[in-house]
Amino acid sequence: MAVVTDPQPPARTGAPSSPDGGRRRVLAMTIWGVAFVAAWFGIGLPTDPAYAFFWIWAATIAWHSDRPWRSHLRFARDWVPVVLLLAVYTISRGFAATGATPHALEMIVADRFLFGWATGGEVPTIWLQQRLYRPEVQWWDVLVSWVYFSHFVATLAAAAVLWMRDRSRWTAYMRRWGFLCAAGLATYFAYPAAPPWWAAQNGLLTEVARISTRGWKEMGMHGAGNLLNAGQIASNPVAAMPSLHTAFALFVVLFFLSSLRKRWWPLLLAYPLAMTFTLVYSGEHYVIDVLVGWAYVGMTFLVVGLAERWWAARRPRRAAVAPAGEQQPSVIPAQTGPSEQEAIPAAAVAVPAER
Repeated sequence: MAVVTDPQPPARTGAPSSPDGGRRRVLAMTIWGVAFVAAWFGIGLPTDPAYAFFWIWAATIAWHSDRPWRSHLRFARDWVPVVLLLAVYTISRGFAATGATPHALEMIVADRFLFGWATGGEVPTIWLQQRLYRPEVQWWDVLVSWVYFSHFVATLAAAAVLWMRDRSRWTAYMRRWGFLCAAGLATYFAYPAAPPWWAAQNGLLTEVARISTRGWKEMGMHGAGNLLNAGQIASNPVAAMPSLHTAFALFVVLFFLSSLRKRWWPLLLAYPLAMTFTLVYSGEHYVIDVLVGWAYVGMTFLVVGLAERWWAARRPRRAAVAPAGEQQPSVIPAQTGPSEQEAIPAAAVAVPAER
């Protein structure tokens, strides 16, 4: 069964050259970069959705600094409803942990059943930490922290690029992303599940260190993990099944895969694999969480793709049975830039950032 990833890859169009040769853009992006690094060291990396949105919006302003302000305000109009819904998601996600007895043994049994033959009967998290974890931070710990951080910005950044380049693809992206997030949130309520570090703290596993953010210390960036560490302390411990971390990573890759040459596919597909290693090694997820997250991505593309085709087929029939003389709304062609058409509201899409 084929899964449609990106419904309509756009034709490449040449962008008009800048009158000043791009010097204004270079200057604006340099200012943005300096401000970002200063905030990074002073406050921390943007792992909070609203904070990440601020920096992404600032980047779009810097990249298109020659555009009128109404174009930049259009970005806020489209995205502020999404950010507000993120707050609603965060609150509702917290309710999933209220009074819940998280499932833990099932994931332990599943990982041992699937991989015990290769790990000596241990879950992969313990097997990896026994071989790679050291009291001192290692170079791979730094890479793990970077990969883990990418979860909080990669999906939003890809959406921002789509918003600037092709609004029709942006709306298709947001529909799929919103469905994926809603499916994950529903599962957290229906099946609250705990990660390996929680199981170890409660005596269900031997010692598991939660080490997803320890890599910052090696680079002397003690402030870099402040927001991330604070978010982990306040995070919902029963939001482990499915893993939206790895689901987001695979989702972004699959959405753009069909529009890129096949020689780039191995590099892109390495990202969800790197995220999988990061989550399992750092004690954040079991492998079964990852596999279920991947299944949710496949379900998302299948269900939303079928719904889009059903709706596209239904619209001509509705037009054909409309009363005589009733004026039908015109269809606005897809645009290639935000300045040509009013934005499509995204208030019905909730886009969470998993902790």
